[in-house]
Amino acid sequence: MQGIQLSRGFYTDIVRPWLNEVAPELRHSAALIGYGSELLGFDDDVSKDHNWGPRVHIFLGRDDFGNCARRLVDEFSKVAPADYLGEPIGWRSRPHPPANGVEAAGASEHGLEFHTLEALLEGHFAVRSVENLNALQWLGFAEQKLLAFTSGAVFHDDDSRLSQTRDRLRYFPDDVWLYKIACQWRRIAEEQAFVGRAGQVGDDLGSRVIAARLVRDVMRMGFLLERRYAPYSKWLGSGFARLPIAEPLPPHLQRALHSSEWAEREDALASAYQELARRQNAIGVASFEPIVGPYHDRPFTTINADDTVEAAHSAITDAWIKQLPIVGSLDQISDLTPLLEDAKLSQRMVSQLDS
Repeated sequence: MQGIQLSRGFYTDIVRPWLNEVAPELRHSAALIGYGSELLGFDDDVSKDHNWGPRVHIFLGRDDFGNCARRLVDEFSKVAPADYLGEPIGWRSRPHPPANGVEAAGASEHGLEFHTLEALLEGHFAVRSVENLNALQWLGFAEQKLLAFTSGAVFHDDDSRLSQTRDRLRYFPDDVWLYKIACQWRRIAEEQAFVGRAGQVGDDLGSRVIAARLVRDVMRMGFLLERRYAPYSKWLGSGFARLPIAEPLPPHLQRALHSSEWAEREDALASAYQELARRQNAIGVASFEPIVGPYHDRPFTTINADDTVEAAHSAITDAWIKQLPIVGSLDQISDLTPLLEDAKLSQRMVSQLDS
């Protein structure tokens, strides 16, 4: 059984009837969001060694949280079954402990947690509301965290606030998206000729490393063109395989990774760039005429990436975004986990784009 299905049943069969009995007037939302392989449907038997199991997040208004959340956590500890559908409900403590904070409450005895929506947003994104988000805030949100918040499942939503918040975070505003596309092509432009140059001087290992970096950049561009958030590295390939653009790309990417010749590597990557260009033109965003050929006067196969950088950048209408250096959003600048996971640090770092 997948974790989402297990947790949905836990709420429906155990938590909801209990809440109806002990707090029948309590308006709440119930969901499983925030972290865990089960949110993306990638959980398996290995996933059961940490945080996997029957668990539910209950969201309350701030007044209701203050009045009853901790009491309800304690009361549920006394009546909760030891297991549900054969799975123990006690907390599996790596890497996330039970919720415990000003507006978060949980217990190691079970997977039922109480939160305010504002506190969860603050922890995930360093904001307490998604109303009127500015472009800089969007650029400081890690895609893997946006994916974790908008994936999973909502089991119940009395006032629709949780669902509305998730809808607002479903994907980047258009100008932020175009900026990220421009920056992703810039990443490709910076290194695409180096596969051949390193190979030409006999540095086969260096050529392979650069090719692998470019394969990752192509994959992340695929997520952008399909308007999907990219998961973190463990699930990047699994998530990529679900994208419509994944059908034509893998043969080229596999060839780039497996080839023993640098010329074949760069040829495979050029074919992948062309597939990206076809998709970009097909969706009618920042269209450009892809041209594959030598890198200036050097015998390295590249695509005219600078032209698509310019096409995407020219399509941006927001004057503030347009004046930014073509550097990238948070996870285009760094993939360091502590940075991506610390929302306040993420926002502080990206704020330097505006300095």
